[in-house]
Amino acid sequence: MSYRAPVKDMLFVMQELAGIDAVAALPGHEDHGLDTAAAVLEECAKFNEGVVAPLNWEGDKAPSSFKDGSVTTTTGFKEAFRQFAEGGWQGLQHPAEFGGQGLPKLIGAACNEMVNSANLSFALCPLLTDGAIEALLTAGTPEQQQTCIPKMISGEWTGTMNLTEPQAGSDLSLVRTRAEPQPDGTCRLFGTKIFITYGEHDMADNIVHLVLARVAGAPEGVKGISLFIAPKVMPDGTRNDVHCVSIEHKLGIKASPTAVLQYGDGITRPGGAAGAVATLVGQENRGLEYMFIMMNAARFAVGVQGIALAERAYQKAVAYARDRVQSRPVDGSAPGAAAIIHHPDVRRMLMTMRAHTEACRALALVAAAAYDAAHAHPEAAVRKDNQAFYEFMVPLVKGLSTEMSLEVASLGVQVHGGMGFIEETGAAQYLRDAKILTIYEGTTAIQANDLVGRKTARDGGTVARAVAARIEATEAELSRRDSVACRAMRGRLAAARQAFLDVVEFVVARGKADPNAVFAGSVPYLMLAGTTVAGWQMARALIAAEDRLAAGEDAGFMRAKTVTARFYADHVLNKVPALRDSIVEGADAVTALPLEAF
Repeated sequence: MSYRAPVKDMLFVMQELAGIDAVAALPGHEDHGLDTAAAVLEECAKFNEGVVAPLNWEGDKAPSSFKDGSVTTTTGFKEAFRQFAEGGWQGLQHPAEFGGQGLPKLIGAACNEMVNSANLSFALCPLLTDGAIEALLTAGTPEQQQTCIPKMISGEWTGTMNLTEPQAGSDLSLVRTRAEPQPDGTCRLFGTKIFITYGEHDMADNIVHLVLARVAGAPEGVKGISLFIAPKVMPDGTRNDVHCVSIEHKLGIKASPTAVLQYGDGITRPGGAAGAVATLVGQENRGLEYMFIMMNAARFAVGVQGIALAERAYQKAVAYARDRVQSRPVDGSAPGAAAIIHHPDVRRMLMTMRAHTEACRALALVAAAAYDAAHAHPEAAVRKDNQAFYEFMVPLVKGLSTEMSLEVASLGVQVHGGMGFIEETGAAQYLRDAKILTIYEGTTAIQANDLVGRKTARDGGTVARAVAARIEATEAELSRRDSVACRAMRGRLAAARQAFLDVVEFVVARGKADPNAVFAGSVPYLMLAGTTVAGWQMARALIAAEDRLAAGEDAGFMRAKTVTARFYADHVLNKVPALRDSIVEGADAVTALPLEAF
């Protein structure tokens, strides 16, 4: 089935929940209000529906291939990327001084959802390039910025993030790639990097590799890691000494080439010597700090990928449920077999998919608006508050949205029944593609550890309690309304908020004294917090939709929004108190079994 971008829902969230009018009031964003958003989203939808989406299944069937050190991407990818760059989509959120359009993250996040829904494998290339641009904007020299960023925005070059090594996955203290200083101020890199997304491809003239490495004599552990730029092609047009030696054969995202890169093998010898020529980014031994800029941008983007994939899986499941005729309805509403969308359990699955997707979309776009305020608001206190809120939200967006996408994609296969298990229907691709989202750019457990350690325990739960106070204010709004949906939402939301506060107090009180007990419940805490905050957004959506319905605006859409919000309250938010119990009362059972008993 063809993809249709959910532009109407995106604009609703922007207007009613994310506050695009407030974003448009920020310095530099005066022309970036709802009208601009609508125009950009419509054009983005046309491009991704017409150009990128048709390549998705083709990429799964005929993935990118590797031969003699070169990668050939799926047929059609190179031309689609050219059109993507020419359309200005790579530079959407980046500064105008480097050739970008300078749009707020709020609009950019919605556009990113579309390209990822259209083709997750394709979208990974611009995602990593965005991260590289952000890192250079923060820590690069003016010369590095002027050399690299305009060409990445134009699509002539792309960017990568080189962290992982065979012995160093999530634990970057084990990085061994070495950087040898040269008399001319450059360094030569020697080592192996694995899992490098689009580390080699044929869609651009050059690839800017951002590489973590150690300078000789650097401190041990993460404190001794520096960040370097190592281009695939040198300024004089010769190849640098960095080469792809293989690409991975993966469960999903098959069209995205995941490269093993070898630095300093001497296959090519720039300047007559082995070693990949590289320049230091920022200060020596601060590489991990700079790379986290890239990683945080990528973590939010991966959360958006989860939403995007869930949307695509939902659309496919709905289309199949409308067409597949199977069994007589249990209520006797049809004399014979009917389309399976008539069956209550199929509708339950579709509503679950829809509610999860809409809630996480709202979560992400509200976070994006906070990012915009954190970077552009004229008042320092407001910037600080929004930055704290955004940082709290990032692990929720990444963790909840990606875990959600796995559930939604699995339900999509279930709606298809036996045909979902057959590759030719296409439903299985979404399930296979979804799994990586919970792993790369930090597993769900890593996001949960971040939420526990950096975002809750470190400040004594201050930001978490502030979020809870905002949720309570929405409960007060719900209490002033008489609808059945608002009453149901208020009860579920209040219970979820209290469960959230109970866990925050548990984390703060026992984080140092009994870390095993706290971290045993870290992922459940992430899911609890994410579900609660997403439920808060659905509550706000319910209020806005009821008001617009009363005003006679778009009755079909607004009625569907109220029903979806009610479903989220009764079928998703209702699970939060149970998560609280498993965290606060069930920690001992996690670590009670002796290691030798496993």
